[in-house]
Amino acid sequence: MQINKITNSILKSQTFLKCLEKVSEHGTSFSAGASLLFSSTIRPLSIYITPDTEKENKQYAMSNSICSGLVKFGMVEAVALPIENAIKKIDKNPEKYLNSNTLKKLPQRSYKLITQTIKLSTGLITAIPKSMITIALIPIIMDKLFSVKNEPPKQPQINVSFESFQKSLNFTGGIYNSLSHKISKIINNPKIQNLAMKYETKDKDISKHITAGTDILLTGVAVNQTNKSKDIKNNRKKALIYNNIISTAITLIGGYGFDHLIKGKTDKFLDKFKKLNVNDTKINKYIEGLNIIRPALIFAFIYYGILPIFSTYMGEKIDKFVIKQQAKTKEHI
Repeated sequence: MQINKITNSILKSQTFLKCLEKVSEHGTSFSAGASLLFSSTIRPLSIYITPDTEKENKQYAMSNSICSGLVKFGMVEAVALPIENAIKKIDKNPEKYLNSNTLKKLPQRSYKLITQTIKLSTGLITAIPKSMITIALIPIIMDKLFSVKNEPPKQPQINVSFESFQKSLNFTGGIYNSLSHKISKIINNPKIQNLAMKYETKDKDISKHITAGTDILLTGVAVNQTNKSKDIKNNRKKALIYNNIISTAITLIGGYGFDHLIKGKTDKFLDKFKKLNVNDTKINKYIEGLNIIRPALIFAFIYYGILPIFSTYMGEKIDKFVIKQQAKTKEHI
């Protein structure tokens, strides 16, 4: 009974609710911040302690992890943050941006589904430049952290300048108002509204699905860029590629599987949370925050904590197995 009282007290506390509201408003920023923290600490440590793996393969995997976290966070600050703030302006003053038909007919839950999808989709939109910059930065991190250079040494050429990319977006105070008007056109679209109302009960899964789609796109681009890179050692490319593919595949399978296993408990928790805060006008924001945190922590636990040891080890073993098979084929020829 005492535990239940403590739990109920936490779920109703203003501090906890305020945190959920912030996550709701800045879901992509929350995800990017968590990725930066885990990718620069837990994942490199997990890779470092991987047994029976060549040191340089570990270093490439660690560099990849650090670069990925840094670039993702930078992209969010440049792209997602303005979109999140623009939607926040709509939340605070809907009469200014939404038409009367939308205000009357669009349920709050459907509205939150639309805005949540727009915010989370920024990760998908920036996936290609993120992967390109990440792969281009790996040799620099390898040189700075581990003093490992490719032969002949060559400074990586990053085709997408992050500074010029950020400046080209011209994020001044006025852009939030402009973005709010553009986003409101999406929300006011009857077809978008009908889709949102049809699938509004799926709002707890949208974060999970967009995260999965983003990870698949990121991995595909990373594999392609790694293979084409002139600044990553040729004898280390395949191990890094296999590492990325294994990491993404197992994270998605494990993430979806674990989320399915705890679905019953998750639904009970959400029902309890709703009852405790039933009179709070921001309940939909809190639910949105919880729906963002749940998959983010599940995927992070698998991808950054458990998986790196296995994927780093298997990436190298698969690479060596393929090399041996290719050598045998040449001998027979």
